[in-house]
Amino acid sequence: MMIDELVSEAEKLNKEVASFATAMNEDELRKKIAKIDEMSMNDPEFWTKKESKLVLKEQSVLKKKLESWEELLTLKDDTEVLFELIKEGEEGLDSDVEDAVKAFGKKVREFELQLVLSGPNDSNNAIITINSGAGGTEASDWASMLYRMYIRFAETRGYKYEIMDYMEGDEAGIKNAVINIKGAFCYGYLKGETGVHRLVRISPFDSANRRHTSFAAVFVMPEIEDDIEIEISESDLQIDTYRAGGAGGQHINTTDSAVRITHAPTGIVVTCQSERSQHKNKAHAMKILKSRLYEYELEKKNEEKQKLESTKTDIGWGNQIRSYVMHPYKMVKDLRTRHETGNVDSVMDGNLDAFIRAYLLHNAGIEYDKD
Repeated sequence: MMIDELVSEAEKLNKEVASFATAMNEDELRKKIAKIDEMSMNDPEFWTKKESKLVLKEQSVLKKKLESWEELLTLKDDTEVLFELIKEGEEGLDSDVEDAVKAFGKKVREFELQLVLSGPNDSNNAIITINSGAGGTEASDWASMLYRMYIRFAETRGYKYEIMDYMEGDEAGIKNAVINIKGAFCYGYLKGETGVHRLVRISPFDSANRRHTSFAAVFVMPEIEDDIEIEISESDLQIDTYRAGGAGGQHINTTDSAVRITHAPTGIVVTCQSERSQHKNKAHAMKILKSRLYEYELEKKNEEKQKLESTKTDIGWGNQIRSYVMHPYKMVKDLRTRHETGNVDSVMDGNLDAFIRAYLLHNAGIEYDKD
């Protein structure tokens, strides 16, 4: 690029950074981080509280956002310094300026997405499930290609990943696989990959070299830590005692040893009359109540998962979100955003950034450059 073109590009990027500043509200961000620091240092009981983990997670997200903002401003300043040197007559900086503007632009696009990622689970790790669909061996092979694509995506971004499940196909490829990708905002970046992915190519398994269409389904969900803690407030409990019934002799029928505990917030009622001692019955009833409340919390989590599961569709025609065509021409096209590229090999090697950006901005109702 010519210097004039680079100057124009840098000015455009500077305007975008200026627009980010309002959305960032850096002063307020620093205050929130400082408040959590003060809370953790001055409250001796902070680390024993159930909400401390959530508060620290929130602070970690805020710090990463601030660090990313500071990196963006540093790139902006570095680019401006190079332009100033050129104005002063410094020679041989053309390639340095071009590299600086490219790095600046890349960071601007990354930061733009971070501003969009504000969902409650966007900062979480991601769990990706891949299932082969219609197309037999072809579909199994296609599923394995998607499996590699997401692993390459993780590797090129420096994310860690763990294979949680992997089932090979009957002849080739895989029937299904589950990958846990770990890193900042993994779920936020990858949530738009949920849906049916369609492949069109000349089949390597067809001796007649015919064109085949195959499908695979991808489902992305946030990794939710299984750390349900059950805390029961005495004020939420109604404890009644009554005379136990059934076998047990004269004593069990003449004393109010049985215990009924009602948990007001959930309406859960538990009883225990197995012991002669009211104290022991109460202790047993509390254990039962804690177990019931644990199940209740799990059911609530499962309801959230079911909402995510409901986004799954049949793996076949009419439900695809993206098409990957390798014959008779080369094209990857997202059917929701209309974003497309002819560089299929790059996409299959994990270069999904443009598709991720298009989806997130489209989903947020923000105009974006489709080029």
